[in-house]
Amino acid sequence: MRPYDELVAEALAADVDGWGFGFLDGRATEERPPWGYARLLADELGRVDSALDLDTGGGEVVDEAAVLPRRMSATEGWAPNLARARDRLGPRGVEVVHAEPGRPLPFADASFALVSSRHPVAPDWAEIRRVLEPGGTYLGQHVGRESAFELIERFVTPTPAQRAGRDPHREADDARAAGLEVGDLLTARLRMTFTDVGAVVWILRKCVWWVPGFDVVRDGAALRAIDADLRSGRTLVAHSTRHLVRATRPA
Repeated sequence: MRPYDELVAEALAADVDGWGFGFLDGRATEERPPWGYARLLADELGRVDSALDLDTGGGEVVDEAAVLPRRMSATEGWAPNLARARDRLGPRGVEVVHAEPGRPLPFADASFALVSSRHPVAPDWAEIRRVLEPGGTYLGQHVGRESAFELIERFVTPTPAQRAGRDPHREADDARAAGLEVGDLLTARLRMTFTDVGAVVWILRKCVWWVPGFDVVRDGAALRAIDADLRSGRTLVAHSTRHLVRATRPA
């Protein structure tokens, strides 16, 4: 294994924009949910005339679909991802707009037959219902409770509120309270592994909400402890949680 400083420097220099994870190839793994979200979304996009993808990242998941609706829009709140999504999806006729969590979506009522999101920051069910046309569908894959906490706990101690957050059943109740009918609600717990400290540094730079304010100097003791474990032959194992939500606005 390469020296600690070299691995950390490489991870600090690597691009973290968008939702690509190529840096982790051969250095980390994560099981995929059994339902195959990208395939499900592609199937839905091929059947509707209008769709909106929320928190699209760099537009990678939408771009996997071979056929897009006649009217296709996407939102993103982080400037580097917004630029990347426009570069990726603009040539395919997708309107990519800036939208911040907690603010109304910049679309008229009943604008879309399908609203989708992979790993939304915080689903705003009232806004999702508002922009869905009657009979329209929401399809989302969300991050679940205590996702990657075995890694996060090497750096910070999550609060009780953080441990209780992103509960799939609570999210389903919130969707119903906003006037949506929840059909599918599937959950999965998935194994993650990391084989070098550079992979850890990179993922904490990309998923900035895992360890707020992450810094390789401030958090150096935790990183060096992980590095020592990995050099002794132990693999760092954590678990991600995901849930699939399918809901409709009543006709």
